[in-house]
Amino acid sequence: MTGGFDAYGHAILSLALWSVVCLVLGMVATRGKNAENTCTCGHPKRDYSNVVYRRGRAFANAMEISGPFIGATVAAILAGADPFWVNLLASVFLVSRIAVAVVHIGTEIQALRSAVWMIGFTCVLGLVGMAAWTAI
Repeated sequence: MTGGFDAYGHAILSLALWSVVCLVLGMVATRGKNAENTCTCGHPKRDYSNVVYRRGRAFANAMEISGPFIGATVAAILAGADPFWVNLLASVFLVSRIAVAVVHIGTEIQALRSAVWMIGFTCVLGLVGMAAWTAI
């Protein structure tokens, strides 16, 4: 790696792997869709007991957090925030978001899904805070 980003290897890898996770979720989200379980708009009918709906929501949820995660991580790296914490938070975010997808698709335990989601959300807030603190 060049350009002074060597210390942020885990964070950069987390960004790359997050792209793969999103691509996989996009493919998984279309499995099982048919005329019976989708609305006229093409989205699955709201029904958490239906795995097709949960797959679609897992993908949509991943898309919703992608911008904040990418922006916060890149900002923290460019601001020169402490590499240990940037790497740690980006890596924990990635693991937590994989867990969110597994829980979202595989279960109907909304409390567990929310708890795991909050871990990733907190990581993003931490990255934002570090970027802001370092930049000023």
